Amino acid sequence: MEIQYFKDLPLSVEVMKGIEELGFSNLFPIQAQAITPLLEGKDVIGQAQTGTGKTAAFGIPMIERLNPEVKNVQGLVLVPTRELAVQVAEHISRFGKYAKLKVLPVYGGEPIGRQIHALKDGVQIVVGTPGRIIDLLERHILNLTSVKVVVLDEADRMLDMGFIDDIEYILSRVPSNRQTSLFSATIDQSVMKICSRYMKNPEKILVSKDEIAL
Repeated sequence: MEIQYFKDLPLSVEVMKGIEELGFSNLFPIQAQAITPLLEGKDVIGQAQTGTGKTAAFGIPMIERLNPEVKNVQGLVLVPTRELAVQVAEHISRFGKYAKLKVLPVYGGEPIGRQIHALKDGVQIVVGTPGRIIDLLERHILNLTSVKVVVLDEADRMLDMGFIDDIEYILSRVPSNRQTSLFSATIDQSVMKICSRYMKNPEKILVSKDEIAL
């Protein structure tokens, strides 16, 4: 029996408060199928288009699993574009409004100073494009040794844009015992290659095109 409502999920009071404030009650299919295994710490491969509610599907479990008392980066979301970095970070901030977690989007095309300053202040979740994340790593500003949860969002687009080497470099800098999830509109050979290299017994979740959230 698939869970249909957010209130039926084992979520904290703080997270539920943020969800209710956004007016969310019913789960979209990707959320109904992905949130529980992610809360349990499992790796997940989700095939879902943009607009299926996938940010909540990975963002809510991430918030639940991180510790607001620890000021280091514990959650990392890789995205292909700056627009998506901003959008995903904004969504996660809203879900985590009462969980006291700081979320920072990092991307190129903007002065790096502000992002460096924010990281020094203490951020728990970084949402960013591979190039800027590597830039921050190489400047020793971004430290990923405390990361517990990694999400590759729109993985097919990142691979199409030639980010495979960057993704592999970033994944080599996070602890091997992290949880990894990957979301992609298409799951082809190159996407599966990443999954088989970097994921442990992932659960596969496929959402058909006719289930897109409007």
